[in-house]
Amino acid sequence: MTALTHRQSEILNIARAFGRVMVDELAKRFEVSAQTIRKDLNDLCDQRSLTRIHGGAIIASGVENLAYEARRFVAADEKKAIGIAAAAQIPNGCSLFINIGTTTEEVASALTSHEDLLVITNNLNVAMLLYRHPRIEVIVAGGTVRRADGAVIGSTAISLIGQFKVDYAIIGASAIDEEGALLDFDYSEVQAAQAIIANARSVMLVADSTKLRRSAPVRIAHIGQIQTFVTDAELPAGLQSICHARGIQVIEALPKPVAELDESAPESLPTSALRVR
Repeated sequence: MTALTHRQSEILNIARAFGRVMVDELAKRFEVSAQTIRKDLNDLCDQRSLTRIHGGAIIASGVENLAYEARRFVAADEKKAIGIAAAAQIPNGCSLFINIGTTTEEVASALTSHEDLLVITNNLNVAMLLYRHPRIEVIVAGGTVRRADGAVIGSTAISLIGQFKVDYAIIGASAIDEEGALLDFDYSEVQAAQAIIANARSVMLVADSTKLRRSAPVRIAHIGQIQTFVTDAELPAGLQSICHARGIQVIEALPKPVAELDESAPESLPTSALRVR
């Protein structure tokens, strides 16, 4: 493995702290050209330290997940668009599980105008987003709270999940491989996700396209076990074929560039476009 330059080491440290790095920001920080930064990022990607995204790169991790605060910065606009699109599929007057994850939290944020919902969650951040709304009843799974991200995990949480049979489950994944395996990093977290899938009539996966370029060691389920997949980009051909064969509805939530937004439109209008496949 080629030794890193001082600048490349600094870039890697920034990526670890914030989840991603962008070419223009790095060029300004280090007072070099964008072309120089792109070469640095390519070198780091060749060493599998980073994975390229549009305009920058994110940490490439196959064993350990990014820290929670760092994950919030990765594909933030895409996650918000996914949250809006997923919430639009949820009718009023239904019950649902919402699992751990920054993308599932965006779904919760977009559900606040819904009425007569029963939400069962093992995510304290989701509970905090929803409990103030009088037309949404929130039940929080008991158990050990993980300080890093507010996740509630363990056998007590799984036991409570098993006492319900809900209309919808909203789940995330840290990685999705080309064969359709949904993957994560924490075995305890995966056990809760599996219980959620087993106790829902319809399962919706929410995951941005960076998850297609990552790996993780623990299997949650197969994509064939879900009914709807909300993402932000066209799927690779292999996954498209699997989804088509299994009858999975794929919704692409496309964040609109700020320049395309109508300034006269109400602020409550979703800033995303949909493509259903």
